Amino acid sequence: MIDLASIPLSPARRAGDLLFLAGQVALDGGAITSPDIEGQTRQVMANIQAVLSDHGLDLSNVVNATVWLADDEDFGAFNRTYAEYFLDAPPARTTVISKLLLGAKIEIAVVAHFG
Repeated sequence: MIDLASIPLSPARRAGDLLFLAGQVALDGGAITSPDIEGQTRQVMANIQAVLSDHGLDLSNVVNATVWLADDEDFGAFNRTYAEYFLDAPPARTTVISKLLLGAKIEIAVVAHFG
């Protein structure tokens, strides 16, 4: 279990009309919530939605996303699940393959716009 309070980061920081969210992994209660990419993607998106909501925003305000996948074999399943959240005007996105901490299969950081 991870003590999130001990990690030196902010869930989000505002700079002018932009809100930068820290990278989100599929943590809920300090533990990874699902063994598969679809479940982890859904938890990551729920975490993103919660942080956005704290600032009066939602997914329609997201203008950019950076996605890290631990395994390139997960790209198709991730992409199908991610697409469910952005039916119209998806944000600009970069997707890379990288080793991730905590046994996560995915991490997503977003930038949202107030307005």
